[in-house]
Amino acid sequence: MTAEAAADRPIRTFHPRRGRMSARHADAHAALWPLFGLTVTDGDRSPLRLATLFGRDAPRVLEIGFGMGDATAVMAAAEPGRDFLGVEVHTPGIGNLLALVQEQGLTNVRVAHGDAMELVQRIAPGDLDAVHVFFPDPWPKARHHKRRLIQPSNVAVLRERLRPGGVLHCATDWPEYAEAMAETLDADPGLRRLPEGPHGRPLTKFERRGAEAGRPISDFRYTRA
Repeated sequence: MTAEAAADRPIRTFHPRRGRMSARHADAHAALWPLFGLTVTDGDRSPLRLATLFGRDAPRVLEIGFGMGDATAVMAAAEPGRDFLGVEVHTPGIGNLLALVQEQGLTNVRVAHGDAMELVQRIAPGDLDAVHVFFPDPWPKARHHKRRLIQPSNVAVLRERLRPGGVLHCATDWPEYAEAMAETLDADPGLRRLPEGPHGRPLTKFERRGAEAGRPISDFRYTRA
């Protein structure tokens, strides 16, 4: 890669994460990936038609960094009238979510593998009912803060993909990142913070870990004006 090409590459907000899939995960991946999977290719700007992807026109939720997918499956099962597109780079997590989809007979979940912001660029403005960013990598070292997902430029793109009245819901267990999130989200001219109240999401594995370590959990919910 040339120096010019390297300079033009977007800053990654994640570590590429691969791992060994269990037999359960591998079997579900083999069976469901051709039907429900989507590979995100860097630089691909072809429109992603969500109605075609899901085979219907319904409210759609983008789940960025779903981890092992347990919370995504719970939400999809509880809200069959909404479609959930989850994007993740952790291959065992992708296998686990597909296994849950298979075991629970979920039809309103699609699973993408790759860079979430590359995926978002392919979604039409106003095409999402909600965007979830639950417990993203906090990149705690100051020199890595530029890699955090919740940055002004990324938030602007996410907000544009929401319909008017759509909700951007972020959560973190790192207090310093929570402060930065609030500052960034409050500053976006097209977002309005919603009153504090029940966050309406399932408990995640990362949330349990944070709570066990004594870290406070912060939820931020904003609506597109």
